[in-house]
Amino acid sequence: MVSKEVEFLVKMRDACQMLADAANQYIEVFAPPEVKHVAAVIELTFTTLRFEAVQGAKLGEYEIAHKAANLEDKWRPANAILRNNNATIKDRYYGDDYQFSYWLYGEDKIYRQKLKPKPSS
Repeated sequence: MVSKEVEFLVKMRDACQMLADAANQYIEVFAPPEVKHVAAVIELTFTTLRFEAVQGAKLGEYEIAHKAANLEDKWRPANAILRNNNATIKDRYYGDDYQFSYWLYGEDKIYRQKLKPKPSS
């Protein structure tokens, strides 16, 4: 009986993720640019991932989270958000209160880099 309940919950979770993906695609097509850069999720979605520090010649300090080093239930939503928002190194995903910007590059990797402090007004 438990396996049927788990199967039901997995199907519900997947259906909800499909709804969220469809809504994000709709937003991406029709929303004005200023709306697209407003993060809809809290940064905790990403900070629960395990990142490793990297030093690059062009980017300086940044971090990479590998799918294999993270729990699937933490990895999948973070990866889906970045994928659905087309987060790239040139168009990174972040919110007003975020400490990092996030993007995808290559397979099964999520990148992040510390945001520069905003100038005081």
